Amino acid sequence: MTSPSPSPSAPTLRTDRLLLDRYTPADEEAFVALFQDTRVSRWMGDGTTSEAEDRALFGRVFSKVYARDLFDVWAVRQDGRLVGHAEIKRTDEVDGHEIIYALAPEVWGRGLGLELAAAIVTHGFDTLGLTEVHATVAEPNRASLALLERLGFAHVRDITEDDGSTTRVLTRTRS
Repeated sequence: MTSPSPSPSAPTLRTDRLLLDRYTPADEEAFVALFQDTRVSRWMGDGTTSEAEDRALFGRVFSKVYARDLFDVWAVRQDGRLVGHAEIKRTDEVDGHEIIYALAPEVWGRGLGLELAAAIVTHGFDTLGLTEVHATVAEPNRASLALLERLGFAHVRDITEDDGSTTRVLTRTRS
């Protein structure tokens, strides 16, 4: 497994229907709305956080992630409107690079999640030179588990969280 450096700045990625590019300060309200939507945030990190915490997170995208080129993080846009969030970064939890993605509920059910996740995986393999890409998914998040399976991810292990819930670790190896 390789452990490449993050790219100097996350490149713009395009799919048939999505544009993944850097956040701008004008994206703050849409970012906060996405992260405050409990249908989305329940599956992310430690779950729903306060609006102030989400605003601080948005600020850190600029002050830390972009400023120090820590990892690739994108605003996900469709027809010019922010509809999601995406990242690929090295994490100790999977001992490798993990993809993270979220879409606003109003665009669910249209195949955009598959398109988005595929673009991040391709970036990991083709641009970052990774040999493996990982994802962590809460066991009850059947939609995300099915999406990743369709992309060729395989379940490799489970993590029992402090609250007793299960997080699945999935891996896709470069073919």
